[in-house]
Amino acid sequence: MSLKECTNTLMTMGNPHLKNNNIYTVKRYTESQKELWNAFVENAKNATFLFNRNFMDYHSDRFKDHSVLVFKEEKLYAVLPANEVNGKVISHQGLTYGSFVLAESGKLLYSLEAFKEVLKYYESEGITAIEIRNIPTFYNTMPADELSYFLFLAKAEMVKRDVLMVIDTTNKLKFQKNRREGINKAIRNGLRIKTDGNFKDFWNKILIPNLEQKHGIKPVHTLEEIELLAAKFPEQIKQVNVYKDDEIVAGTTVFLTKTTIHPQYISGNATKNAYGSIDLAYDFIINHFDKSKRYFDFNISSENNGKALNSGLIFWKETCGARAYTADTYVINTANYRSIDLTIL
Repeated sequence: MSLKECTNTLMTMGNPHLKNNNIYTVKRYTESQKELWNAFVENAKNATFLFNRNFMDYHSDRFKDHSVLVFKEEKLYAVLPANEVNGKVISHQGLTYGSFVLAESGKLLYSLEAFKEVLKYYESEGITAIEIRNIPTFYNTMPADELSYFLFLAKAEMVKRDVLMVIDTTNKLKFQKNRREGINKAIRNGLRIKTDGNFKDFWNKILIPNLEQKHGIKPVHTLEEIELLAAKFPEQIKQVNVYKDDEIVAGTTVFLTKTTIHPQYISGNATKNAYGSIDLAYDFIINHFDKSKRYFDFNISSENNGKALNSGLIFWKETCGARAYTADTYVINTANYRSIDLTIL
């Protein structure tokens, strides 16, 4: 045996990642695995409550679920929330983002083998491609860039890069003068802000009329759906409303993850500029609402698959102190697991 062969043999003997990848089993999600799935997601390093089945399944009638669980020997090691459309799997079409979800204890080389097994499984099921809208990194509770690296190895194509405007509260910039003027205007007009769970008035008097008038669309969630989700996730979904006297003039539906405050919806009536109600709402949820969160996510400010920027939105968010993060969408051919070429030193 040559010195190189001897060295490689010794490395393999001391590196269990390199000896055997037959220890992984990929199973399609069924409702009987709900508790196991939810417990894993709760403690994962790159997941939010959106991956909990009690959230995912509120619209299960709209999507053909094809999520998978990956077991390393008998222990759940990773999950992929996903739905299937015309021979393609998307992670996830009904959610803001998806990911190859890993436990805090997940290690890089083991995770790569698990990911390859997921590609192999989907190919065996007749799925030719997977589209993944990767979870933005600031939602992770630990470093979790494994998926980005695996997609690189598997020659995935980046088909979209969005710009998100985000505030990092550990490096927070002050509101600019025009935003401070709006807040002072709201105070002078006697506006009051409440976290009161009054979704009904916000939906029916503010949000639905505004979206219909300005964009000809409806909210992604119906009133009944958001009330159902808020009942299931009372610590993660809050309704903050702004009142003048006893009349609602603005509001925001806030999603709270372990790391981030995200206004899922925010809207004001026709007086919002005269009263400063939106400025007051943003000041409250950014600076006073939940100080345990590091990030504030204003959401996407790009359009046309990231090739156009909404300058008005960006200007407004930057005056609140937000700066840019990116969120990428990839498409990967499932057959590419065969060609993953990684040198192990």
